[in-house]
Amino acid sequence: MQAALNLARRHLGMTAPNPSVGCVIVDPKTNRVLGRGYTAKGGRPHAETQALEQAGKAARGATAYVTLEPCAHKGQTPSCAKALRKARIGRVVIAIQDPHPKTAGKGIQILRNAGIEVTEGICEAEAREVILGFLSVVTTDLPMVTLKLATSLDGRIATHTGDSKWITSPEARRAGHLLRAEHDAILVGSGTILADDPMLDCRVPGLESRSPIRVIADGRMRTSVTSRVVQTANEIPTRIVTYQCEDEWDSFEGTGVTAIITGSEQTGIDARQCLEQIADWEGVNRILVEGGSHLAASLLKAHLVHYVHWFRAPMVIGGDGLPALQALGIDKVEHGIQLELIRSEKIGDDVAEIYATKFTAGALDRLN
Repeated sequence: MQAALNLARRHLGMTAPNPSVGCVIVDPKTNRVLGRGYTAKGGRPHAETQALEQAGKAARGATAYVTLEPCAHKGQTPSCAKALRKARIGRVVIAIQDPHPKTAGKGIQILRNAGIEVTEGICEAEAREVILGFLSVVTTDLPMVTLKLATSLDGRIATHTGDSKWITSPEARRAGHLLRAEHDAILVGSGTILADDPMLDCRVPGLESRSPIRVIADGRMRTSVTSRVVQTANEIPTRIVTYQCEDEWDSFEGTGVTAIITGSEQTGIDARQCLEQIADWEGVNRILVEGGSHLAASLLKAHLVHYVHWFRAPMVIGGDGLPALQALGIDKVEHGIQLELIRSEKIGDDVAEIYATKFTAGALDRLN
């Protein structure tokens, strides 16, 4: 099952709208691996289909380890549960049951009705983390949100003049690009586009094709047509979330940029609606948020962030520097947003910390 989970992890950010699933088929007598599979780019073919194709006739009587319950329905691909049944698999070991209404235990029932032994719940907690984005969309209509912060020790993202390149080390920046490769979409505020004119792509050698969909939260349509994200929108899908959709869009004609309309001039962009729209329209399960400070604060305040990846550089900028988070309006310490440290490691000269929010714990609890 660990091998199957590793296959799933390696293809995060490539399988939307489907979850990233791993499957390993093993000869139970010799423990020899007969076939390996993972969800292909765009979600098809499924992991089981690929593993069965590798195993061929040797799959008969073998054991299949799958990180998610095999699908029960026929869509653009046949039912994986029925494919396992047809291959006469002897046993199927499943990490987690699929909560999607089209499967939700039906795949397991197809297998058991065929006399196939099914074992559930192996490495369940790890599997939930791997496919949390899919599970969250299915059960709450919200994608998994990872907030990435790269700051000085005192939580600053730039000096008082706006200078920010570079606070963190090249190694930390590479780790940030790997995060982009593992997510379906990257979300930033228009202030980030105006200040840095970033590309928001993945520039890790060999992973350039895994650049996520770029989404800009820009209620007032401040993004320039000459910005790099707009100029390359025909190469990497680019969306602007806004409540404006009139004259401002004339200059974007032919650029490839598409609008996602939500909120109003009076209320601004609603953070929850923004995420729901992205998930629904794009089939996005995993979103990486890279700034700016207003967007990060609004998502945290609305309890919409699952994980925080915080890269801290060994420097202090001071109180006149620009903060990573704008005001949260917290009056008492006890009302502060609670985070749980998952892992901490040194990357280059910096320290990278991964935190889970209580929102994550609640989301996982609801799936039990």
